[in-house]
Amino acid sequence: MIDFKKDFKELYQPKTTPSIIHVPKMTFIAVDGKGNPNTSEEYATAIEVLYGLSYTIKMGNKAVLKYVVSPLEGFWSIDGGFVDGDSLAIDKDRFMWTALIRQPDFVTVEVFEAAQASLAKKKPNLDTGRARLETFTEGLCVQSMHIGPYDNEPATIAVLEQYAIENGYVLDVDDLRRHHEIYLSDPRRVAPEKLKTVIRCPVRKENT
Repeated sequence: MIDFKKDFKELYQPKTTPSIIHVPKMTFIAVDGKGNPNTSEEYATAIEVLYGLSYTIKMGNKAVLKYVVSPLEGFWSIDGGFVDGDSLAIDKDRFMWTALIRQPDFVTVEVFEAAQASLAKKKPNLDTGRARLETFTEGLCVQSMHIGPYDNEPATIAVLEQYAIENGYVLDVDDLRRHHEIYLSDPRRVAPEKLKTVIRCPVRKENT
């Protein structure tokens, strides 16, 4: 049984104090979108597509590998960029996001497309074509565990940024390397003050 959360604790179970980490190449199913995740139908549909495809792959390939479907993740940016006083808790309608779920290494384009076709038959009203299979290397990042409501994340992000600066790094955010969150708790079942979210920001060595 493979469970990424247990097998790669440095990636999915960091401490609440910041650390620098190099994130290796991974494969994801991803869906892009824009808008407030709390109210956007587009975001809700993206999550349905991601979990639908992930469980279709899992149930359709039992003989290949036994594994636990990975937690939901998200890359986030702000339409128009950040302005003075901006934070991830402000003006959520401007959010630009990529929702994604990590996949085991056996998930090829062929496996992914077969899952798309299978899910489309079961749920013809669900646009599985929005999803794509993507492999990329996130690289050097600063990260920590955030415990508490999502709206309190700016305080954790500020600590991450300060830690990076004090250790000779600078934030390295662009269109490809973005603010990253991994959602370890189900907000439908866990109280806001107990939510666990991995927060990760791309960095590079200063003057490189």
